[in-house]
Amino acid sequence: MITLRPTSSAFFIFVALIGTAVANDSNLKSDQVYSAWLQMYDLKFDEAHRQLALWQEAHPDDSLGPASNAAAYLFSELTRLGSLESALFVDDNRFKNRKTLDPDPKVKTSFNERIDQADRLADTALQKSNVDPRALFVKTLTYGLRADYVALIDGHGVKALSYTKAGRIYAERLLAADPQASDAYLGPGVENYLLSLKPIALRVLLRLTGSQVDREAGLEKLQKTALQGYYLEPFAKLLLAVAALRDGHPEKAREILAELHQRFPDNELYTLELSRLATTTQ
Repeated sequence: MITLRPTSSAFFIFVALIGTAVANDSNLKSDQVYSAWLQMYDLKFDEAHRQLALWQEAHPDDSLGPASNAAAYLFSELTRLGSLESALFVDDNRFKNRKTLDPDPKVKTSFNERIDQADRLADTALQKSNVDPRALFVKTLTYGLRADYVALIDGHGVKALSYTKAGRIYAERLLAADPQASDAYLGPGVENYLLSLKPIALRVLLRLTGSQVDREAGLEKLQKTALQGYYLEPFAKLLLAVAALRDGHPEKAREILAELHQRFPDNELYTLELSRLATTTQ
């Protein structure tokens, strides 16, 4: 069995967010859903749930609503459990030796229900058109969210990797259908960058089992989402900040985090990370 390094499992997170946002003319955009995602980034999960519930009432057959709601459940749980701090992703030993998590069973149930609902609606849409951009986006997103949950909460890195590879197939299909769907690059970007950190023998094995392992390609894909993404643009920037810390570039990380903090002032995570950077670089 392949044993994934802790950071691999960790970053598969928000591979959750592995979505596929869009450029200005993409039909994947929804102002109301986008507003809910911004609330998530500012840790205002109750507001995000309320807004998504209203949107879903008006769009009962659209898979984007329940998929986004699942993301809100996952992110709120990861925030509660303290699983998003950069120290866990930068320090492999700290992640490996972290305490066993105690997930909320009600949140897990709600998360799984929304994920299953989103998958059903997306699959129905893809039966009508296998190039439906929104349905492809949602399938990418649901695989990423499942990967995040099993990696960061359940601690099952190998299972997370299988979800990530499955989500990549939908990301590639989405980019073929909508080349402007720049958030589709997030999942493959994370996969390439994180797996490139493995020992060479494991990297060879991962390639043989269908994984993508290329550090520079991974960073390039994350940059595309950070520059041109929609729903996942802020998350791509957070991942680039963590990559900068891992690569020994604290000033670059500080610049990214400062921008995110300015945009999302109620997100205490950015404040904490900037405070840590100020302490460690003095």
